[in-house]
Amino acid sequence: MIRSRSSLFSQTNQLIIDGMIFASSITLAYLIRFEGIPQWLYSKQLLLWLPYFLAARLFINWRLGIYRLIWRYISLFDAISIGRSLSVFTVLLLGVRLFYPSWMIFSNWARLPLSVIVLEYFFSLAGCLGMRALRRIQHERLAQGEAHSEKPTRILLIGAGQAGVRLAKEMESNGQVQLVGFLDDDPKKAGAVINRVRVLGPTSLLAAAIKENDVDQVVIAITRPPRDTLKRLWALSEHLAVAMKIIPTLEEILHGKLNIAAFREVQMDDLLGRETVDLSASAAEVEPLYRGKRILITGAGGSIGSELAHQLFGLNPKELILLDKDENGLHEVSCHLTSNGGGPQIRPVVADLRFREQLKGIFAEFRPEVVFHAAAHKHVPLMEMNPCEAVLNNVVGTRHLVEESQSFGISRFLFISTDKAVKPLSIMGATKRVGELIIQAHSSNGQNTHFSCVRFGNVMGSRGSVIPHFQKQIARGGPITITHPDMKRYMMTIPEAVRLVIQAGALASSGEIFVLDMGDPIPILDLANDLIELSGLHPGKDIQVEVTQPRPGEKLTEELFDSETETTSSTRFEKISVVRPKALRLEAFNEKLTALESAANRNDPVGVRRILPELNVCFEPDNVQGVGQK
Repeated sequence: MIRSRSSLFSQTNQLIIDGMIFASSITLAYLIRFEGIPQWLYSKQLLLWLPYFLAARLFINWRLGIYRLIWRYISLFDAISIGRSLSVFTVLLLGVRLFYPSWMIFSNWARLPLSVIVLEYFFSLAGCLGMRALRRIQHERLAQGEAHSEKPTRILLIGAGQAGVRLAKEMESNGQVQLVGFLDDDPKKAGAVINRVRVLGPTSLLAAAIKENDVDQVVIAITRPPRDTLKRLWALSEHLAVAMKIIPTLEEILHGKLNIAAFREVQMDDLLGRETVDLSASAAEVEPLYRGKRILITGAGGSIGSELAHQLFGLNPKELILLDKDENGLHEVSCHLTSNGGGPQIRPVVADLRFREQLKGIFAEFRPEVVFHAAAHKHVPLMEMNPCEAVLNNVVGTRHLVEESQSFGISRFLFISTDKAVKPLSIMGATKRVGELIIQAHSSNGQNTHFSCVRFGNVMGSRGSVIPHFQKQIARGGPITITHPDMKRYMMTIPEAVRLVIQAGALASSGEIFVLDMGDPIPILDLANDLIELSGLHPGKDIQVEVTQPRPGEKLTEELFDSETETTSSTRFEKISVVRPKALRLEAFNEKLTALESAANRNDPVGVRRILPELNVCFEPDNVQGVGQK
C-alpha cells in the first residue's frame, strides 16, 4: 500500500506539484501586493513572467538535485537544500531589479515590484516544504498503522546526552517501539523535555520509572559508560524483570541481539585496571635515534610488528623494511602505511628467518641500520605440541638475525621477549629465554651493535591473546571459558608495549632487559567479567563464565624478572626498569645451543626437551604438564 502511494510522488509528479506551487505563489504575491486583482498593466506583467518563473524554478531545482530527494524522508538538511535552490533565482531577480537601470529593461512594465519578488519566494518555500512535510506525516502514519498490530516495545533510555537524543530521533518514526522517557543524573536536565520526551529524573529512580511506565527494555544510551556506572546500573536492575542493553541502533533493540559486534568496541584500556602509561613526554629524546634511518621490523604483519611500523612511521625514518612470512598480514600493514602518503619508503619483504642465506641477501640489499625483532611463535599450547618448530623459529631464527645484524654493522637491535621467559614452564617461554641469552652472548663480544631486550606481559587485543578469544565467545552468546579461577596475568595495551620497545632503543647498551611497571597482575576471571559488562551484558545472566582446566605450559601467575638470578634498577624514563642478568658462560652456552638446534633440525622433540634445561634457562621439562605452579 505504501509503495503504491509513493508512486504518486515520482519525479514527474514532483515537477507538476512544484509547478502548481510556483504558479500559485507568484499569483498570490500579486494579489496581496495590489490588494486584489491588479490593473491590466500588472496583470499582463504576471502573465509575461509566469512561464519564466516556472521554467527557472523547476530547472534550478532539477539541476541542484531537489527532485532526487525522497519526500517521505524529508529532513532539516533537505529543507535547507530546497531553500538554497529557491534562493538562487530570487537573488537573481533582486539583482536585476535593484542594480540594473530602468532603461536597460525591455520596458517599464516588465520591472517586477520588490514586494512581489519577496512574497513569491516565501510562498514558494512554504508551499514546497509544506507539501513534503505532509507527505512525510502521511508516510509515518501509514507505517505506524501497518506496524501497530502488536503492542509496541516500551523503552526507557538512560542518558539524555547527544547519543540518547540521536537514538530517540531514530525511534521516533517506528511504530514498533515507544519511548517512555529518559533517566539522567544531570540535575539541570530533570523535568526537561528533549525531542518530545521527558527526563524523568536520575538513574537512582530506575526501579520506580520501570514500574510506573510499564517499561519492557532499558537501553543505556551513553557512548562510553564508566565501569562504576555500569556496575551500579546492573545492581539496580538485578531484581527487575526487564532487559538492559547498550545498543546504538533501533534494529538491535528490536531483534534483541546480544552480540558484541552489534554494540560497540570495548576499549582495551577499560580492562587494564590502571591508567595507561604515557611515554610521549620523552618523544623529543627518542625521535633522533630513528629519524632518517633504515629500520627493519621482523614479524611486521603481527599485532606488535604492525603497531611498531605505524608508530615508527611518525618518527620520520628513511625506510621501513617490513619482514614477515605471513603475506596476508604483511600486505595489510604495508598497504595501510603507503595509503597515508608521504613519509618513509615502505619495503615489504616476505621471508623466513630460518633461511640464513635468504636473510643475508635481504641485509645486503636493504642495508638496515636498526632492527626490531618481533617475529616469534607465541601460542603456548601449540608450541607444547610442536617443540622443534618453536626452537627453529624462536631460537634459530633469532640467532641468524642477530649474527647478520652484527655482521652488517647494525647500530641498534631490540629483541621483544615475554614474561613467560622467566622461570619458564612452557616450550615457548623457554625458547624466548634462550633468545634473551643469545642477545646477551652477542652483547659481550666487543662489537658496536647496541643490543637490548624488552620483556612485558600479555598484550591486550593482540592475535592469540585472551581478549579477542573472549570477544568471540561473547559474540556467540557464551559461555566464556577460563582455565583456572586463580589465574593472573600482567596486562598492557599494544600502544603501551610498542612505545616501551621504541624507547628502549634510547637506553640500549649491552644486552639489558627492559621491563615496564605494569601494576599488579589482573585476575583472568575479573577480566572476563569486566569484558562482559563493558559489552553491555550481565555476567552470569546474559553470559556465563565456565572454568575448564589448565593447558600444558600454563602458569597461575607470571613474573617480570627472576628475583633469584636477576637484579633491577630504574632508568631515566619513568615506569621503565632495567633487569641485569647474571654473567653467561659463553663457551658452554654456545655448545648447548648448537646441540639444541641440531635436535630441532632432526625433528627430535625428546632431544629438544632434554637439552633446553641444560641451557641454564630454569626450564624443567617435567613441569611442562605441572600447571598451577608459581
